[in-house]
Amino acid sequence: MPPMPRKSTTIEEQPIPVIDPVTAEKDENTITFKASHFYAALSVLTFFFGLLAGYAVWGTDLFSKAETASQTANQAQVAEEPQVIRYEIPTEGYPSFGPEDAPITIVEFSDFQCPFCKRWFAEVYEPLLAEYEGQIRFVYRNLPLTSIHPDAFSAAEAALCANEQNAFWDFHDKLLSGDVLGSSVYTQYASDLNLNASAFEACMKAGSYRAKIQEDSDFAINMGVNSTPTFFINGLAVIGAQPIEVFRQVIDKELAGEFPQ
Repeated sequence: MPPMPRKSTTIEEQPIPVIDPVTAEKDENTITFKASHFYAALSVLTFFFGLLAGYAVWGTDLFSKAETASQTANQAQVAEEPQVIRYEIPTEGYPSFGPEDAPITIVEFSDFQCPFCKRWFAEVYEPLLAEYEGQIRFVYRNLPLTSIHPDAFSAAEAALCANEQNAFWDFHDKLLSGDVLGSSVYTQYASDLNLNASAFEACMKAGSYRAKIQEDSDFAINMGVNSTPTFFINGLAVIGAQPIEVFRQVIDKELAGEFPQ
């Protein structure tokens, strides 16, 4: 994904009516954007895909009030031509799979205790990857909603500890497929995956990834992400556990070069 000038709060999990959805590490190259920019861009992008019906409309006015009739007419013309905004989302150093040169990179900010994340995983994740086999690089970034999901942070730690033994995605799948989280569950999953139990437990007790997970969450919040799951498809924001049709529409348009780079 070529670098672009990008724009991009504590998270509230919201059920989304109508569709009934399954609802950075900072580095010197990362730019933090005001939340108002993110929401404005999201409103425009959502309009472009015809998804406003039944959703909460976030953000501030896209245009300042016109002072003259001419300005109003010009702004109306601009409003008819939605501007696509891409966000710069670092991916290096985060769990990922798929070809490095894949034409589509999907970054998910997720929470292992989020019911919408679980539903998206159950209904969309595998069919989407199968439909675009070899064309998607998938990247996972943590956004545990600790105010409403008390086990989300520890689940994120467990997944990263499993990652030390090259088992992140297997552990990820177990966490999102199960109904219960907690230390005993993590130990059982580690055993099921034939991980080195003592190394896994040592990693968990040491809190080896607490700072990394917190940095990941801070990055998302500072960018203005305010729900899980939130996806960025080549930097294009898709908010919520949308059905596969929404992802297909964005990906197909991106592959066809219909979005400005």
